[in-house]
Amino acid sequence: MESPFWQYVKDLSSRFSGRSLIVGGAIWVLLMGVALSCAFGLAELPSGAPTPTVAPPQVSIPEDPTPVAGTAESVEPDPTATTDVTSPPTPTAEASAEAALPPLPWGEFGYGIAAHAIHMPDYTIRQIKDHLGLDWVKQQVRWDHFSLERGQMDWSGYDAVVFFAEEHDVKVMLSVVGAPVWSRSYLSDNPHAGPPDDLALFVGFLGELVDRYKGRIHAIEVWNEQNLDREWDTAEGISPERYVEMLRLSYQVIKSRDPNIIVISGALSPTGVTATDPENASRFTVMDDFVYFQRMIDAGFLNYADCVGAHHNGYNLPPNVAFDEGYNNPAAGFRGPFDSPHPSWSFKSTLWGYHEMIKAEGRNTPLCITEFGWATSEGFDGVPPGFEFAADNTLVEQTEWAMEAFQLLREWGFVHLAFLWNLDYSYKGGLGPTDPNAPYSILDLTGAPRPAFEALGDMPKIP
Repeated sequence: MESPFWQYVKDLSSRFSGRSLIVGGAIWVLLMGVALSCAFGLAELPSGAPTPTVAPPQVSIPEDPTPVAGTAESVEPDPTATTDVTSPPTPTAEASAEAALPPLPWGEFGYGIAAHAIHMPDYTIRQIKDHLGLDWVKQQVRWDHFSLERGQMDWSGYDAVVFFAEEHDVKVMLSVVGAPVWSRSYLSDNPHAGPPDDLALFVGFLGELVDRYKGRIHAIEVWNEQNLDREWDTAEGISPERYVEMLRLSYQVIKSRDPNIIVISGALSPTGVTATDPENASRFTVMDDFVYFQRMIDAGFLNYADCVGAHHNGYNLPPNVAFDEGYNNPAAGFRGPFDSPHPSWSFKSTLWGYHEMIKAEGRNTPLCITEFGWATSEGFDGVPPGFEFAADNTLVEQTEWAMEAFQLLREWGFVHLAFLWNLDYSYKGGLGPTDPNAPYSILDLTGAPRPAFEALGDMPKIP
């Protein structure tokens, strides 16, 4: 019988979390009733789903992308804004190298990438270190897929990743998700998408993980996109308060075993909408990330996170464009960001919005961007359904925007770690251009470099 590890390697297509971010955006489009000819090709919400009752909050976006703490001005979002905006110039390598940036209060800025490193771990880690010049790798840990019975866990793939990362001096961030079927009594169509009934089981698993890799891993992200029932599907529905309880217990067990590990809160999916089960109005199935974020704050999550996890795929907007600047690409087939402006479409607006909410609490907890990137289908024979915006982005734009985003994240001064999404899910997924992860990859379907691969290797990394 094959081990769970090898079964996993053979079946990658539906097991990565980055697609959840897109699902959230699609749900927002559907619930807002936008008649987009290029709308997401995902299953529609059940008929009778109520119109969202929670309006997206007003988000203040600093006008200066490199503000001094406490001095940044802000503007009120204006969905009707028509100001002409020119796409910001892509910074040159020379400008990046010469930038004089103050030291970050929590340590050096970390440049990383998400990779499916349990497949060909030595080769993958050497690509990350030797070719890309990055110091961090993000590897997702699927508790559910590798613990088929209580008390049993196949660590073999993760052992290899940690071993080779240590060999090549690459820091490891593990994003831990998924509760095994044996730990859950509520089993829907997606039986893995949710926490265990008893949070102590998850905390116990984290304790085993830290004990196994003590001193050899450097950060742990506790869950992923828990504001979607795709990732947090329970009988009670989505619950920020229940998640904060998981985070509190996780923080305590991680720090008690290895206080040097950076604990990252689970990154939310930028959804821009809140919705409930059509058969149970008190059961949330999707929650606006800013609403969820505020409820996490109210429940005290900033006391249990060294870094606040965040996600954003760029859709078809450059990284330094706020949602309300009037930016428009008339040639774009995917019209959501232009016809229905909202913070969720914008990389800049989303991340600055989280930062402003943290500052409002009198805290300086940094963000850790555990997934960001731009999808492009150029060079691929087709676009995954639901990812039509990938057809609007060229390989040149994917490259320029990813490089610019890394620079902005370092310049903004409130980000500690940033992980590009992704290195290699394209050819390791085995589904070709229909794999939703593939357009984000900086390697093509054969494993050959796309332009962003070479550019990332050449990009100066300012700590």
